[in-house]
Amino acid sequence: MLNQGLYSSKSSEWATPQNLFDKLNAEFGPFTLDPCATKENAKCERYYTIKEDGLKQSWAERERERESQSRVFVNPPYGREIGKWVEKAYHSIEDGSAQIVVMLLPARTDTRWWHDWVMKGEIRFIRGRLKFGGCKNSAPFPSAIVIFKKKEG
Repeated sequence: MLNQGLYSSKSSEWATPQNLFDKLNAEFGPFTLDPCATKENAKCERYYTIKEDGLKQSWAERERERESQSRVFVNPPYGREIGKWVEKAYHSIEDGSAQIVVMLLPARTDTRWWHDWVMKGEIRFIRGRLKFGGCKNSAPFPSAIVIFKKKEG
């Protein structure tokens, strides 16, 4: 296929652009957890790698043998498991383990996970295409920021 690389990636990981993270961290942070990181691209002091599997870990902060709410930034792997990450983000707010979860996601408005979970959060579409860390060109897809937080009142 001639354009095979246009719609897929050899990796499902897209490193967050630092300037975008800095803006989000200033507005919603300071973030205390990055559950989808590598040692090289972690955005928070506390992070989980693929080996530790952030889907299986609690996203709550641990302070002297008790858990408290954390502020989580998530740029999940963009493969088939992405819906599980969005679902976990939503439930982390519902179960009280996170105070806020801010996600960088591909704007895939035609998917089940988008309608089941993303639509329950605040959605901010990003104008243009992001240039992810380490990439020469812009992404071949649009992106969105999705915010899950406790509803007031």
